Amino acid sequence: MEENVEQTYEILDLCLLAGKIMLQNGAETYRVEDTMMRMAKALGIPETHSYVTPTGIFFSAEGAEPTKTRLIRIADRTTDLRKVTLVNNISRQIAAGEITFKYAHQSLKEIEVDAHSFSLFVRTVAAAVASGCFLIMFKGGWSDFVPAMVSGGVGYFSSVYLHKLVPIKFFSEFTASFLLGLIAFIFVKIGIGSELDKIIIGSVMPLVPGLLLTNAVRDLMAGHLVSGLSKGAEAMLTAFAIGSGIAIVLSFL
Repeated sequence: MEENVEQTYEILDLCLLAGKIMLQNGAETYRVEDTMMRMAKALGIPETHSYVTPTGIFFSAEGAEPTKTRLIRIADRTTDLRKVTLVNNISRQIAAGEITFKYAHQSLKEIEVDAHSFSLFVRTVAAAVASGCFLIMFKGGWSDFVPAMVSGGVGYFSSVYLHKLVPIKFFSEFTASFLLGLIAFIFVKIGIGSELDKIIIGSVMPLVPGLLLTNAVRDLMAGHLVSGLSKGAEAMLTAFAIGSGIAIVLSFL
């Protein structure tokens, strides 16, 4: 009996680890819940209940006394869809019986601590190039391509760097948008740039919470009202921070 209880707790911990990795790296709420329940069912627990919010995961197993429940807190969230894909692959392999519990747990631990990501320099260059491309997409002139690149790159870099110094998203995003707006204004003022609005629009696009908005809508459509509304509120606050920074720059023109 005690062995069965311990085994159940181990399965719950494995499912929670998978859910934690997915939720921390940008997965939708309903996808996290579905993955956890499918993994538990494939590992021998057919009756489970999960409740996922952007800041926490509740997961319980039925069919035994007492009911076994686990809770895990989610503090930091980022976007790494590669990790979400890797966890999904492990979940499918478990459901198909292709891997053992021990191998799955080891693989999830490796995914959790995996620091394979592009350096801040590479991400900043990518954000700069994307800013210039967004400028062209919004019908800006090629003469403003370089100003948009510089403004967007500085804005993205300052957002990431300031968030490490002060872990408050509103502050980092507000300051980043203010800096990129100020740089765009200086370019136009000295005659290097011509269309201030197009430069700013292109530069802020790397800061726009597109994935967060998408997940909020998908969660709402799937019936996860708490998660959908909370993610939507977070996206709106981010948009407000970006808009406030730009508005302050424009108010001094």
